[in-house]
Amino acid sequence: MKLPGPDHPITITANPRRVRVSAGDTVIADTTHALTLKEAKYPAVQYVPREDAKMELLQRTDRVTHCPYKGDASYFSIRADGKVIENSIWTYETPFPAMAEISGHLAFYPDKVKIEEVG
Repeated sequence: MKLPGPDHPITITANPRRVRVSAGDTVIADTTHALTLKEAKYPAVQYVPREDAKMELLQRTDRVTHCPYKGDASYFSIRADGKVIENSIWTYETPFPAMAEISGHLAFYPDKVKIEEVG
């Protein structure tokens, strides 16, 4: 486990805007409670609370990855509009203590779904 610091900063802030995630014509998540995670030089990532996602459209996969700062990530595929978008969502179900805020949240690959900030 590594801790964020000056050489690898990570910040988590409440996003004041509404975040909508869709796959094709299907809205997968819609929330006013997203968290914006900014990590080092990577693009910002919107983490959406699970209760604001249509979990019935998601299917857990066997994929697991490890981040030395956040912990082990589990993945979901999206089943919508007769299509499956493989491993398009990741989540840290038991993140390291420094990243506890993102527990219970989902993050989406922007090249696999449409992520909009509205309002």
